[in-house]
Amino acid sequence: MSSATKTIYFLCPYPYGSAPSQRFRYEQYIHLLQNDGYKVEVHSFLDESGWAVLYQNGKYFAKMITILRCFWKRYLLLFQLHKADSIFIHREMAQVGPPVFEFFVAKILNRKFIYDFDDAIWLPNYSEVNARFHWVKCYWKVKYIIKWADQVTVGNEYLATYAMQFNQNVKVLPTTIDTTNHHNKLVDYQKEGLINIGWTGTHTTIYYLNALIPVLQQLEEKYSFTFTVISNLNPEINLRSFRFVKWEKEKEIEDLATFDIGLMPLIDDQWSKGKCGFKALQYMSLGIPSVISPVGVNTAIVQNGINGFLYSTEDELTNVLSRLIEDASLRRQIGTAARLTIEDKYSVDANYKIYQSLF
Repeated sequence: MSSATKTIYFLCPYPYGSAPSQRFRYEQYIHLLQNDGYKVEVHSFLDESGWAVLYQNGKYFAKMITILRCFWKRYLLLFQLHKADSIFIHREMAQVGPPVFEFFVAKILNRKFIYDFDDAIWLPNYSEVNARFHWVKCYWKVKYIIKWADQVTVGNEYLATYAMQFNQNVKVLPTTIDTTNHHNKLVDYQKEGLINIGWTGTHTTIYYLNALIPVLQQLEEKYSFTFTVISNLNPEINLRSFRFVKWEKEKEIEDLATFDIGLMPLIDDQWSKGKCGFKALQYMSLGIPSVISPVGVNTAIVQNGINGFLYSTEDELTNVLSRLIEDASLRRQIGTAARLTIEDKYSVDANYKIYQSLF
């Protein structure tokens, strides 16, 4: 069957363009698949209105109605899956409850599917606004979806090791960056003004910033700089250098490109080991020197002192940031090497043929 007659259904939790895991795992490949003749349909569990209400405080009745409506929509979709030549499930078909939809696809409809995930999603991880109901996410379902899948694609070797306990057809596909159409701007190494040290992430990962505060407070005594956080919520950090920028998809690249140094602190635990280095990849793609924790896949992405920096202690972080603040040529050198790393190994262009082979 040629690609011109193939239809791919992407089944995912969140609306198109709203979640980083979806945007950088498969959404940026869709236009390339379409250019090659594939018909692509994306079917999310949550729609835009459901996405808007689910992570607000309270509103439990509205959330219940939203979940019921989305379950009904998912149920109806099951009767359309015969139209798909390939089915690609990202993370889960529904955010809550056991894997009833995946079971139906695999065991009742007897359909093969590709299962993709980029975090240690078998471990509890949830938003504080929905903490009391986190048990309904049924984290245990991940291993069953892996068992039922025809192929499993994951973002790093740690995730692959877990998946291979339940399925031998596992492929590591790195989270990638579209360096042509999206991350296609480089930081201005010649700009004047204060050095801008930055971090970007959602409200669910803001707690990682706590480890940075003592170091930044110490650096404030010696240097003048700006510490910028790009996020969907303002963490209100007590630093005189602090500046908050609300994340907007349309301005994402423009805002990130204001960073002179990008930070990615992590805690060395099972959840962090499952991460796929997304922040570092974003920084590096724009030529921003990254200073990141040596956890999980980060040590494979960054060669310390060549295309970025790894740090384990506050003293190491302080020393690296001091060097980068003082030395513009070092920032350029590291940033240039970082961009080349992305183009060679972690770009959409470098990985598309591997991705296309799934279908």
